[in-house]
Order: sequence, then structure tokens, then C-alpha cells
Amino acid sequence: MFQKRPGPNWQLTCFKKDPVPIGTATKDRPCGKKGGVKLNKKIVIGIIIAIIIVALAGVGVAVYILNQNKTNPEEIWKSYISKINEQKYEEMYQMLSETSKQQISQEDFITRNKNIYEGIEMSDMEVQITGVEEEDSKTSKITYNSSMNTEAGKVEFSNIVRLTEDKEQGYTINWSSNLIFPQLNNTDKVRVKTVKSERGEIVDKNGVVLAGEGDISSVGIVPGKLNQESKDADIEKIASLLGTTSTSINNTLSASWVKDDSFVPIKEVSKDATELKEQLLQISGIKINTDTARVYPLGEAAAHLVGYVQNITAEELEANKGKGYTSTSIIGKAGLEKQYEDRLKGTDGLDIYIEDENGERKAEIAKIDVQNGETIKLTIDSTIQTKLYNEIKDNQGFFVVMEPQTGALLALVSTPSYNPNDFVLGMSTEKWNSIKDNQAKPMLARYLQTYCPGSTFKPVTGAVGLTSGSLSANDTFSYSGLSWKKDGWGEYDITTLTAYSGPKNLRNALIYSDNIYFAQAAIKIGATNFKSGLDKIKFGESIDFPLSLSKSQYSNDGNIRDEKMLADSGYGQGEILVNPIHMASIYSAFANNGNMVKPYLEVKEDNSVEYLVEGAFTQEAANTIKDDLIQVVEQGTATDMKVSGRTIAGKTGTAELKGSKDAKADVLGWFDCFTADNNGNQLLVISMVENARDLGGSHYLISKIKSALF
Repeated sequence: MFQKRPGPNWQLTCFKKDPVPIGTATKDRPCGKKGGVKLNKKIVIGIIIAIIIVALAGVGVAVYILNQNKTNPEEIWKSYISKINEQKYEEMYQMLSETSKQQISQEDFITRNKNIYEGIEMSDMEVQITGVEEEDSKTSKITYNSSMNTEAGKVEFSNIVRLTEDKEQGYTINWSSNLIFPQLNNTDKVRVKTVKSERGEIVDKNGVVLAGEGDISSVGIVPGKLNQESKDADIEKIASLLGTTSTSINNTLSASWVKDDSFVPIKEVSKDATELKEQLLQISGIKINTDTARVYPLGEAAAHLVGYVQNITAEELEANKGKGYTSTSIIGKAGLEKQYEDRLKGTDGLDIYIEDENGERKAEIAKIDVQNGETIKLTIDSTIQTKLYNEIKDNQGFFVVMEPQTGALLALVSTPSYNPNDFVLGMSTEKWNSIKDNQAKPMLARYLQTYCPGSTFKPVTGAVGLTSGSLSANDTFSYSGLSWKKDGWGEYDITTLTAYSGPKNLRNALIYSDNIYFAQAAIKIGATNFKSGLDKIKFGESIDFPLSLSKSQYSNDGNIRDEKMLADSGYGQGEILVNPIHMASIYSAFANNGNMVKPYLEVKEDNSVEYLVEGAFTQEAANTIKDDLIQVVEQGTATDMKVSGRTIAGKTGTAELKGSKDAKADVLGWFDCFTADNNGNQLLVISMVENARDLGGSHYLISKIKSALF
């Protein structure tokens, strides 16, 4: 046991009863001697010092923690910034000094910070403290650099914050609006202004607008001016004239914002819809204002080429996230409007600025300048485009017009067509169904498809044979009459329409469009040379073009399976399919010493010529075919294409559909031609009309081409 021994110089002494031998006297044994333990003085002092150190350490931790809360303004400010990034506005308010809290309520503080930071889409705020200064015993001043991302880009500024020491709370923030932005006072507002970009125009070679902003008429109702006695009947009549429903109109009129003197827009119509507007204005309460929208001045004449825009869908908005679209944006839906969307749409400008209490602009925070869409200038000649459309608008067909030496496309016409303005201004379900369900397919851009070319393919067969050396211009074949078949073909025979005297050679076969000659010529050329020649001129390949062109083909599976198929292919039947724009490039080789120009649609800065296939045919082969095609117009099947003072080369063609010689089967009428002189505008035309049997086939097209172009 431990006891204190009394006395002025007492010490800690340990007593212990040791066992002793029997008969030995017992006495107290002091510690340190045998039978007791006495503590060393140094050990005692060490224990005491250790206890003091532990106690002091505990005090130090407590002081450190206290200092963290009360004497480290830098950490307090960094904590506040982190809460801004986390949008913890209520916790931010709790860090304010009592003086600041007296100046702004928690509700107002939260509203102001939330509206500003989230309104500018602030993110990733960072601060770099550049200095800390004690202004007095209770106030510390921090200078710092701040950066943040906003909807209008990165914002950087230098600023000052003061923190006041509170005995209970530690350092608290002296807050005012200039901690959001240095120039922002408590009575100021932060404004975000969007500057809408203008969609780029699409214009023709002469600057004529094919797609751009223009005037339209906005038809609306002023409710207070409706004739109350005939209101229901009048609304029914308005609905009928505008292609909408009375239910839709009544729902619009019942909106909460509508007053008796409000102008309530119902539908936009073309400014040229004079008759419709006159009928509408006879109804009490109707008012028509002028507005602006995307318009297509050529209407149906260039619809497939230019396309149209409409409001963006939710799916399109998601697919184009990050490209500046909003739920109210328009977007290209078809044609060049869709293909050139990224270049046409432009980028909206955005201005974030401070406005004072008088509504005056005070300071700019961030700005993105508006970038209007690009104006795209096409090689198209709107006069030619419109003339050819009007010539064939009641038929199913197309025209492709190209400059044969350059490849510049002057017209791309497809009929029947639709009015792209209807899609922009709004289309009734009935109107849409009449387009969608029309068997003539008015939405189909026919010049992008492939078709059986019939006899217009014969010059290609001739050029392939001459270039490969497997056919000569002087080669003749022996047959008579209008029918021929090779031994072993059974019931299968080749027929032609015109008997003629003279040798069965290449020139006469083109002049009289002799199927039998080109069937035999294809067999002589052979499948290998035939396919190789067509492969060289891009059959089976995609062609670089702004709009997607179907691939031309010589068979469905890439093989010419037998001589019958090869023979039929020689005169443009069998499984031969050609894209019209591709065919324009092929025919250009006959005007360019064998080089196929690359068709293009957008005006170039220079006049350089680009070839799709250089040396597609030999120069001799190309010029031989050109001379023969001139004779087709001068004395052959296309004499009605003669134009005084011009030299024109051309080829007629009729393609049998259904792979049949059934007299009732529909046929395609073709006419392909090009100018072969230097006497005026150089033109190459590829044209086709469906259901041509009762129209006169190729000759129907010849009359249209002459009327529009010569």
C-alpha cells in the first residue's frame, strides 16, 4: 500500500510484510531495501512531465479546432465558394455576419443568388486568394481572383471580401451583392439577353433567293369584334378556310392572356394568298398582320432541291444537344435545308450584363457575338429551273441540266412536287394526307433515284466497247428484220422498232436506235470488258454530292449471269439502272474528249474543273460517239430537236418496265442531249418522263426542252 509519512521532509514509502524464518524478529522494511520498493526520483519527475505534455496537447488540439472555426478567414471564404458551386444557398446565408443578415432576409438572399447564378448557368467557380490583411482586431480583408463558366463563356474578375470575427461563430462574411460581381450593387439586376441569329439564305447563281426570310401574312382574330350572333358559324367558316378546326380556334381564344382587344394569331398564310385573305376579311373580327418567316419563293419548282424547315422535335433536340438549339428552334427537314443545316443555322448571340435601377446598362459581364448563318450560293439558274418545272409539272419525271464543260448544275427538277411553304406556315392533316397518300409520290426527288435508261444507254455501250478495243466503229453485224436471237436461246429473242438500209454499224445503230446491234455488240465486247468499263465510270459506287444519290448498277448482284442478260444490258435493259446526275457526268465525257466532269451544286471561288473520272473513255471513242449523236439529231430518231444555228447531240430512249414486252406495260421516256458547238450557252440535259406510252415518249420531252431552253 502507498502512504504519506508525516514530517517536513516526507517521502512516498512502501511497506510490505515479508515472510521470515520462525523465531526471527519482524520490523518495517523501507522501499529500496530487501523486502520493499522505493521509486526513483527521476522516474517520478518523468511521469509528471508526461502528464503535463498530454494535457498541453489536448489544449493545443482544442485551440487548433477553435482557430479553425474562428481565426482562419481563408478557409471560411473557400467554404462559402464551395457552397455556391453546390447551390446550397441556405447554408451560404448562415455564414453571413449578423449585420449582413439585418440588411437582407434569408428568402431574398436565396432568391437573388439563385436567380443570378442559375440564370447565367454558372458552373465551376474557383477562387485564388492573393492576399489576407487584418484591418482591425475583428476584421480581415481577403483579396482574390475569381473565375467561373457561364452560358456566355468564362468570366474572370478580381474582388475583395471582408470577414468579421465573432466570439461565438468565429469569422462571418460581410455580404453585399458586389460579392457576386464587383460592379453589382444591391439595387442592380443581372440581365441575360439572347440575340437571335438569322438563318442563312440559299440563293441561285444570280443571287435570286431560293430560301430566306420573307414577308408572310398572320391571320388572327380580335375576340371583341366577333359578331356574337353568328360567332359559332363564323369560327366554323374561318376554320374551313384556314384548314384547321373550330375546336382548335376556340381553344386558342380561351387562353388566359386573351382579352377582347387582343390580336389572337390563328395561322400564317402566304402573302400572295390574295383570294384567301379577301374571303377571310369579310368575316367580322378577322385581322391580318404582316410577319416574317422562312419562305421559298420558287415554291413547287425547287421544293425537292431546297427542302424546308420546321420546328425542332424533342428527339432532334436531344440528338443535337450542345449545338445551340432550343425547344423553339427551327431545323432543316429535307433537301439542302437539311444537308446544309450546320452552315445555315447560325449561332445565337448572348449578352450577360448589369442593369441599374433606372434600367440603364451599367457593365458587361460576358458576351458571345451573334453569328448569322452562311449564305449558300448554288449553281442553279432559277429561270431555267422554273421554266422546266412548268413544262413538266403535270407529269411524273425529272430534268437534270448541267454545263457539260464544268459540271455546274443549272437545274434539278422533279415532278410532281409540293409547296415547301406549306410545311413552314402549317399544314392541315387533310392536306398532308393528300400529299403522303398520293401514288404519284410528290415528295420523291426523282433525280436522286435510279431508273432503267433504255436506249439512252447505247452510247455508253458503244464507248465502253471502243475504249476497250473489243469493238470498232467499222464493225458490222449480219441480221435482217426486226427480230433476232442467238442459237440456243429458245423462245427468247431481241426486237427493234426500225428497219433501215445500210450497214449494221455503230453510227447507223445509234441513228436508228437499233436494239439488235447493241445486243450483239455487248456480246462481242464480252461480260468482262463490259463490267470493267462500267466499273471505271463509277457503276456500283457512291458519288460525292451534297444530296445522296442512288448508285448506278449493271445488275442486282454485281454479276452478268449469261449472254441473254449481257445482250439486254447492251441496249439499256436487263438489270441496268442509272442515276440521272451520274448519267449527266457520263454524257459529259462525250463533250470533253473522254473526261467525265464532276457534277457540283455550289458556286466555287475559282473556275477550276474537277473530273469525276479522267479518261473514262478514250478521246477517239468519245468523239466518235459525239459525232454519231449529232447525226441522231440531224437525221435520226431526234430530228425534232434540231435548233437553227445550234449543233446538238442527243439520244432518245424508251425503257420497258416490268422486264416484259407486254404492250400494256408502262414505259419510261428518256431524252439526253448536249450542245456540241460554241454558239451560245453550253447545256447538257438528262430528262425522263414516266407513263410515256401515251405521251409520245422521248418526243414529248424534246418539245419541253426546246420550249424552255432554246
